[in-house]
Amino acid sequence: MLATVIGTAAVTPPPAHGDQGLTPHHVVYHVTATQATDAGIYYHDIDPPTWADYSHNPYEFSPRDDVRLEPGRSWVRDVTLSDPGQWAMVTVTTAGQPPQPGQSLHCRLTVDGVVVDQSDGSRGALCSLRHW
Repeated sequence: MLATVIGTAAVTPPPAHGDQGLTPHHVVYHVTATQATDAGIYYHDIDPPTWADYSHNPYEFSPRDDVRLEPGRSWVRDVTLSDPGQWAMVTVTTAGQPPQPGQSLHCRLTVDGVVVDQSDGSRGALCSLRHW
């Protein structure tokens, strides 16, 4: 599913720090739509203990919100992650619904007050610091 929502935004991870695993980072996910639509939003709100734990059951670490997006009404989620370069991710999709002419979904990913990725798409968008 994620392959269908990947945006074209350039991805530039923040500089690596030796204490990155210990320092909490404020991450904000922001999703909007140009037209009213039902959407599914997956996001990471915790750092999995290991990649193996995540791989075994990614949905355990990726909550889903089913929402009605409308112009002027955003979906926003604030989380704290120790390693946003590895785990910060939000994806929005209207999968299963017919496309609406002129519809655009938008996501924005902010880490410690800096916008690090944003993406647009007619049926979905993915914002992340890593390639999924």
